[in-house]
Amino acid sequence: MPDTPEGGITGEMTVLIPATERHLPLLAAWFSDPEFVRHWGGRPLTREEVSAKYVGRRRPAVVSLLILRAAAPVGYAQYVPTGPREGGIDLVLHPHAQGQGLGPDAARALIRHLHTVLGWERVTVDPETSNPRAVRAWRKTGFRTVGTQGSRLLMEYRPTPAGQD
Repeated sequence: MPDTPEGGITGEMTVLIPATERHLPLLAAWFSDPEFVRHWGGRPLTREEVSAKYVGRRRPAVVSLLILRAAAPVGYAQYVPTGPREGGIDLVLHPHAQGQGLGPDAARALIRHLHTVLGWERVTVDPETSNPRAVRAWRKTGFRTVGTQGSRLLMEYRPTPAGQD
């Protein structure tokens, strides 16, 4: 997978690795848990839905990643190119992993990869306005609000070009 380094995308506390078919049992369990999906579509998913969407089958249109902390799975992330040099990301942590700074760490690592390896100049997210924890985490990562769309807050991050820090 040329767009993801062999060892994964490394943050300070997390590593993001490509989600594959071997992760299906874990991801199916997570996405069937109402607490895990509360702000990710709001309804538990079947194993078939998880298999179709979250184990890498939609690559390269959607890149699915498992978030690890000390080799233990703690969450899921994905990115979707939406145009030249830009796209969106989504991230969800297992409830036991929330509130520890892992989400912002994984997001910063992914943004760095998208900017430095894939050349993205704009990254967007769209958390539910009813999820203040996610909104705070995205702001902590450097995203700024640019609008709303229904129940979603539209946020963007524009990495600083090299030499303009």
